[in-house]
Order: sequence, then C-alpha cells, then structure tokens
Amino acid sequence: MSERGTENSQDWLAEHGDYLYRYALARLLQQDPNRSRTIGLETGSQNGPVAVQIAAVSDLYAYQFSLSFNPAVLQATGVTQGALLGTAGSTVFGAGSIDNVAGTVGLVFNSLTGPGPGASGSGALASISFTAAARVTSALTLSDVVLLNSALLDIVPTVQAGSVSV
Repeated sequence: MSERGTENSQDWLAEHGDYLYRYALARLLQQDPNRSRTIGLETGSQNGPVAVQIAAVSDLYAYQFSLSFNPAVLQATGVTQGALLGTAGSTVFGAGSIDNVAGTVGLVFNSLTGPGPGASGSGALASISFTAAARVTSALTLSDVVLLNSALLDIVPTVQAGSVSV
C-alpha cells in the first residue's frame, strides 16, 4: 500500500478517475489480441470472499474491473486489495462502490505508483466479501476490465465468469 493508503483513494479517484477511465476506454479500442491474459473468479464459502484472480500475467502495472451479482441472493460487504500487484511496489487501491440494490461493485482499481516494471505471475487482484441473502446460485460477471503494463499499454484479458452457490 502506498503512503496515500486507502483513506485517500477516493481523493485520488476524484482527481484522476475520469482521465483513467477515458484513457482505459481508448486503449480498449486498440486491443492487441496477442497480449491476452486470463482474469477470472475464484469463489469461497457461502459467506466468504470471492477472489478476482489473474493467471500468467507479465508486467501488470494497473487494473480496473466491475462485478455484477444477483442482489436477491448476495449482498456485497467489502472489497480488499489482493497481493499480486503489491509484489512490484507501492500501490494506490480504490475499492470501488458497492450497490446492493443494483447488484454491482463498480470500478475497483489498483495501480503501482512511480516508474518501474509491473508485477508478473498469477494471483489475486482483489477479494470481494459477500453474505448470502438466499440459498441459491448467483452468477458473478466481471465487466469494465482493463489491464495495463508499465508502458500503459493494454494487456488484453480473457475474462471468465463465475458463480457462488449458497
């Protein structure tokens, strides 16, 4: 975690979020299909966290994603930073916004702070905690996924959905 910490991530997002979103959207329109990496969901217990995982990535410098779920089945209670990006240096993490009426966790992001190579390998980007509101299965869908390398070029993801049975 950077010196800014999570307490200042809302300030950072307010200052840079619109630029980051517009830049990421523009980069998504220029995707290089030869740079694909898999991002998906690893589910925990019925009242446990769901890890957003990435496999075999090289030079990951920043990411963002949103997650949707069935709010009649699940209620999101929190988002925490995963360990992978922090292996390459200090980060600024934004936990996004939870909307349990719409069933979304919107625009979770993390970025390294300063020059240098990004993280490489496989691991968790973030974990989302849920409580079960009913005993059925809820689909989990990742969207708005953007992965950038240290040159701020796209790392095109192959996105895998998941589900939680409660």
